[in-house]
Amino acid sequence: MSKLTLVLLLAAAPAVAQAPSMESAPLVPPFSTARAGTTLPSGWMPIKINEQKKPTVYDLVDDQGTVVLHAVADGAASLVGHHVAFDLKAAPVLSWRWKIARLIPTADNTVAGKEDSPARIVLEFDGDKSKLSLADKSTLATGKLLSGRELPYATLMYIWSNTEPVGKVIRNPRTPRVQMVVASSGAGGVGTWQTVSRNAVEDFRRAFGEDPGRLTGVAVLTDTDNTGEKAEAWYGDIQFQSAAR
Repeated sequence: MSKLTLVLLLAAAPAVAQAPSMESAPLVPPFSTARAGTTLPSGWMPIKINEQKKPTVYDLVDDQGTVVLHAVADGAASLVGHHVAFDLKAAPVLSWRWKIARLIPTADNTVAGKEDSPARIVLEFDGDKSKLSLADKSTLATGKLLSGRELPYATLMYIWSNTEPVGKVIRNPRTPRVQMVVASSGAGGVGTWQTVSRNAVEDFRRAFGEDPGRLTGVAVLTDTDNTGEKAEAWYGDIQFQSAAR
C-alpha cells in the first residue's frame, strides 16, 4: 500500500456506523447468524479506502452449513468493519476462524512495495496522541484532513504471512502506528479452516510497548492493491473472551 492509501485505510475503520456500547458484551455480531446472500449483520459495513481504489468484494456464503464472510481481492483493497467501544483488558482473548485459497507469492509484509496479505483481522485503538512523534502526528493530521475523521492512535493487525513465523511482530514499513502480528503462516494450511486464538492485550504490549487503550474498531481486510495479484479468503465469527484462569 502507498503511504496515502495507508493513511486513508487508518481513517476508514472509525467511519463505520456507531454500534451500541460493547462494555457489557464485548462481541461483534457473528457472521453465522446471517443468511447467505443477504446483507451483513447489523453494524458491519463495507469501508472504502478511497474512491480511486478498487474495492475488495465481500459477500456472505454458506460453507458446509455455516454462513461465513467471503472476500475476493483482485488488485484491490477495502475492509468490512464494525465500531466497538470497550476495554480490551476485560476480554483480551481474540478468537476467529479463517481460510485462504492461496498465498500471495510476491507479497512481503516487511517491504513497503509488497505489503499485502490474503487475510487480516484489524483492531483499532484509542490512546494519548500528545505523546506521539512529530512524524506520527503529521500522519494523523494528514489523515484527518483527507478523511474528515480522527485516525486511531494505534492499529494492530493479525495477518497470514507467506514465510514469517507465527507470533512474530512486523512493523508496518511506512508507519510505527501500525503493527502486524503473524497469526498464520505458510502454505501448509491453505485451503482448510484455521482456528486462531490470540491474547490481543499481550500482543499489543509486545508490538507497542504499552497497554492498549480503548478498542474502537474491528475489521477484516483482504488486500492485493500493492502486488496486483488475486486473493480469496473466508472469515468465520470473531469473538472476544476473558483470559483462562
